[in-house]
Amino acid sequence: MAAGLIGGAALGAGFGELLRVIVEASKTAAMFRDNLEELASMLSPIEPVIKEIQSFNKAFDKEYETEQLVEIVKRGKKLVTKCSKIRRWDIIKKPYYSHKLLGLKKSLERFCQIVMQTHQARDIKEVLFETKEISVGIRKLSLKEGSSNGNGICNQVAVMGPCRVPEPRGKVLGFDEPLKELKVKLLKDGVSVIIVSAPGGSGKTTLVKQLCQDEEVKGKYEDNIFYVSVSKTPNMELILQKLLQAKDYAVPEFQNEEDGLNYLEQKFRQLAIIPILLILDDVWPGYEFLVHNLKFELPDYKILVTSRFAFPRFDDCTYCLNPLNDDNAMTLFRHNAFLQNGKPCIPEDIVNKVMKSCKGLPLALEVVGRSLCGQPVAMWLKQAKQHSKGLSILHSNTDLLAYLQSTLDTLDDEAGIKDCYLDLGSFPEDHQTPATALIDMWVEQYKLDEDCDAFIKLHELSIRNLVNLVVMRKDDASEADSFYNDHFVMQHDLLRELAIYQSSFDPIEKRRRIIVELSRNNFPNWWSEEKQQPLGAHLLSISTDETFSYNWGYIQAPEVEVLVLNFRAKNYVLPVFMEKMDKLKVLIAMNDSIYPAEVSNFQLLYSLSNLKRFRLEKVSVPSFSTSSFQLKNLRKISLVMCNISQAFEKGTNKMSDNFPNLLEINIDYCDDLMELGEGLCDVVQLMKLSITNCHKLRALPEGIGKLVNLEVLRLTSCTDLMSLPETIGSLSQLTILDISDCLSIKNLPTRISELHNLAKLCMRGCSSCNLPSTITKLQHLKDVICDEETAYQWEFLKSYLTNLKVTVHEQDTNLNWLQIFV
Repeated sequence: MAAGLIGGAALGAGFGELLRVIVEASKTAAMFRDNLEELASMLSPIEPVIKEIQSFNKAFDKEYETEQLVEIVKRGKKLVTKCSKIRRWDIIKKPYYSHKLLGLKKSLERFCQIVMQTHQARDIKEVLFETKEISVGIRKLSLKEGSSNGNGICNQVAVMGPCRVPEPRGKVLGFDEPLKELKVKLLKDGVSVIIVSAPGGSGKTTLVKQLCQDEEVKGKYEDNIFYVSVSKTPNMELILQKLLQAKDYAVPEFQNEEDGLNYLEQKFRQLAIIPILLILDDVWPGYEFLVHNLKFELPDYKILVTSRFAFPRFDDCTYCLNPLNDDNAMTLFRHNAFLQNGKPCIPEDIVNKVMKSCKGLPLALEVVGRSLCGQPVAMWLKQAKQHSKGLSILHSNTDLLAYLQSTLDTLDDEAGIKDCYLDLGSFPEDHQTPATALIDMWVEQYKLDEDCDAFIKLHELSIRNLVNLVVMRKDDASEADSFYNDHFVMQHDLLRELAIYQSSFDPIEKRRRIIVELSRNNFPNWWSEEKQQPLGAHLLSISTDETFSYNWGYIQAPEVEVLVLNFRAKNYVLPVFMEKMDKLKVLIAMNDSIYPAEVSNFQLLYSLSNLKRFRLEKVSVPSFSTSSFQLKNLRKISLVMCNISQAFEKGTNKMSDNFPNLLEINIDYCDDLMELGEGLCDVVQLMKLSITNCHKLRALPEGIGKLVNLEVLRLTSCTDLMSLPETIGSLSQLTILDISDCLSIKNLPTRISELHNLAKLCMRGCSSCNLPSTITKLQHLKDVICDEETAYQWEFLKSYLTNLKVTVHEQDTNLNWLQIFV
């Protein structure tokens, strides 16, 4: 496809341009006039023919057939231009360039006489074959074979052509490992549906076409491989016609779709002596029913689907096609960037830089490689320099941009999915972005009712393969309670670059989102302008590395609602212009270094009167109980891998006075948390408290009973926590209690019986925990998730707790959670 994009355009303009250059040069380059006039006389009569061939090739999607001619034309134009610049007294160069012109003439003759005549012979054979098929169809129609009309006899429909698997265009490179993996999956017993899923341009269709050329696959399925290109708006009637006519079956006029499917199943049963493989290429969301409808109960019948989207109902049988690794990417890139018999004169380090800018995406490697083929070193240097400056290849390659843009065109603007996608560029490349950070952004920025509404948008992006949603520990119970701490987002680098590129069309002061990456003190020009216009952005993301000096300067960003600070440092200075962000609702500060950073200017947060959520990662947090730390509208605090030993200590003010509307606190992987300060217990309006993966936490404060509005208490994986205080019985509004993997808790408190609203208790990994006899008073308890060792205690209590459902948790062997620390 990419070859067609380049070949068609280049040939149309290039051939006429070559002829024009030759004619002009013949007037001025006297020493080469004979050669040039001979070339002109050869090209003039075939120019209109070439244009007609181009238009036909475009109509039949065969523009790749003229790629070689495109290259000849490019080289010819350069050669003739050089000849026109040689002065008549420079006689020593005449033999060399005369020989070159003769070589150009022979290359053009060879292409026209050999390659084009071969294509012509092939086209004639194709026409004869299709004519024969039409003839067979007409003969069947005239005989009304197996049909009638009105009296139980069906009418024939137009012939659709065979469902043969198209051969890959050109040589397939870089897919050796995916081919092996997909082949194993295809030939595995017990698997009836396989989904090949990846973003657009990843080579899904090429992979499947090449798989069908495998000798073992062809040996198994023989002529029973059916290929249907589904596309965006499939028609089941046409698909049925095509499948039936592939084997020359009569195609009745069906009363309804079900009749057609039953008829197809009957015919497939006749073929099922040999295994059947049905390929549905390019299936879009909403059309999964095609797979379901065509899934017949036949021996060794399989359906292979390609899609740029993911289908959750087929998760277990999905093969995710990943970007190419550097070795395979280089092989594919070189194949497209350098002529087969030519000796590349481009320095290896430059080739490597340009290849890496393609991010392992086959389409990008093909398009960029072909665009640089035959270009001078200067063009390669320009491309490599853009990559070194952090500029995306999308800036210089319109064909690739147009292809990737087509993926965004399917996003629903009204549902806000496209805005959510564009926000993803706010986080660094190759970064595992916490789903909860995105949820915080979207809930406040797009005025969503609940966190789960934001997660639905994230799930939609995942289905469309615009993000990869990684679940570190699978926990359906937590997801049901809208707790997503174990969910992270990864994104293909080019898709991230596309999001940033899409956000950069408007003038800087009118952009909705501004994403800035700073190194040392290299600010963009607009940042340091003396008469700087106020920015209208609602989202501002600033990334800095360890070389940045934190001499921020000053910008005006009064409309910002979400501020994302990505940094890598031992010491970090918050930008002073934050204090003027009167509309700021969400602050996310994420440190990518190994240890928590000491943060200066922390007092700037106090001026953010509209701040509703803040999230800090790997930061040393000061006390929240100082008199100056007052955020009246703050609803949620998230602290991840932070030093928080001082944060909840009692101070000059009560935390409830400083945060009168605080409803939720999340503390995750904070290793220095050994005891939870009493200061937190003053936040009586708190509704959710999650303390997870804090392995050194030994005890909860007795004052926790003061949190009378608490509805959710999570203490997951606090392995040193010995017990729960008896005062927990005062949490009369508590509906969810999670003590999963709190390995040191031996007994639940007696007063747990006073939690009259408790509906769900999670205690996975608490096999040594004993239940008090008073637990029978928890009449509203409906769900208990526990290990097999604990389940027997609960089964015994079912006679007292009649509404109780006990779910035995299966051990999760997933080690994805280790990636958090990588």
